[in-house]
Amino acid sequence: MTDSFVLLATEGNARAGMVSTPHGDVPTPVFCPVGTHATVKAVAPRDLHALGAKQILANAYHLHLRPGDELIAELGGLHRFMAWDRPILTDSGGYQIFSLADRREVDADGVTFRSHIDGSEQRFTPESVIAIQENLGADFITCLDECADPFERDYNLAAMTRTHAWAERCRAAKSRPDQQLFGIVQGGIFPDLRERSARFLRDLGFDHYAIGGLSVGETKDQMHAILDLLGAVLPRNHVRYLMGVGTPQDLVECTARGVDMFDCVLPTRVARNGGVLTRLGRLNIRNAQFTDDPRPLEAGCTCYTCTNFSRAYVRHLNWAKEILGHQLITIHNLHVMLSITREIREAILQGEFQAYREAFWDARSRADGV
Repeated sequence: MTDSFVLLATEGNARAGMVSTPHGDVPTPVFCPVGTHATVKAVAPRDLHALGAKQILANAYHLHLRPGDELIAELGGLHRFMAWDRPILTDSGGYQIFSLADRREVDADGVTFRSHIDGSEQRFTPESVIAIQENLGADFITCLDECADPFERDYNLAAMTRTHAWAERCRAAKSRPDQQLFGIVQGGIFPDLRERSARFLRDLGFDHYAIGGLSVGETKDQMHAILDLLGAVLPRNHVRYLMGVGTPQDLVECTARGVDMFDCVLPTRVARNGGVLTRLGRLNIRNAQFTDDPRPLEAGCTCYTCTNFSRAYVRHLNWAKEILGHQLITIHNLHVMLSITREIREAILQGEFQAYREAFWDARSRADGV
């Protein structure tokens, strides 16, 4: 285990800290843009630097299938391969395997599945997943886990039990001291299973702790209840990472419940379909009302897109299927997420998080369109 995380301030359950890695320090709370295939879609590393991104996520499942983790290792590791010099977190692929319900078979030893690329048979075990991530060379790596339907208690119990056994094996298989390993809490929407999972992993001992199996169909109230519960169980001086969750609202409300690290494809995914995130809500730039709109995507936004281009222009690019349209919306969406995260952190450090939280929701409630 590592003592890389330092907790600097708290306000209620909200936390601000700093976690150190070989590729730099990461201020928390932190939002990680998702670079599934070793690239954050539509933006270059220089754009991520300009946006102030401190850490990104890549996916071990996808990179193992293509181009191959051994090739990436031969070429100097994931940082060199994608020319990203700041910290990287890799997701082991548990969620991707969960999504391949008709192509996979789970057993006590691991998972056999068919590649979504060419249908070839693949096998993941806890040991192979750690080996893949060690080849990739990410700063933060994750255990193989089983993400279950959140509402099926019997299956969640079985999946949680397998996840715990795999966590023990992942911990034993890890050999690189420069990588920090996340154990992953499972248990669906069931408080007793979630508490049991958190206590098991806490007692086993990991560098940090991830919360998996949320934002997969449950309500926000159910998700928040689980986070409230886990905040009292997970170790205080370790990073808490909420996997795959991240809207502007989530950043505020989940930080209020003790989360330190987020990742989500939302900012880049919706951008490809004209979806624009703002502090006041979401707009679809494809709508006819923006045809001749001279305003920026969001009033007062300081991102490259908003300081140079109009809604009318971005709408034109989107309808013309120009790649620049995707880029400009992605830059804006990531700016929104990263800026809100920085503001939340500063508010916690200043003892003003609750006031920030109230102002955030008040602005949304008073907004008359975006």
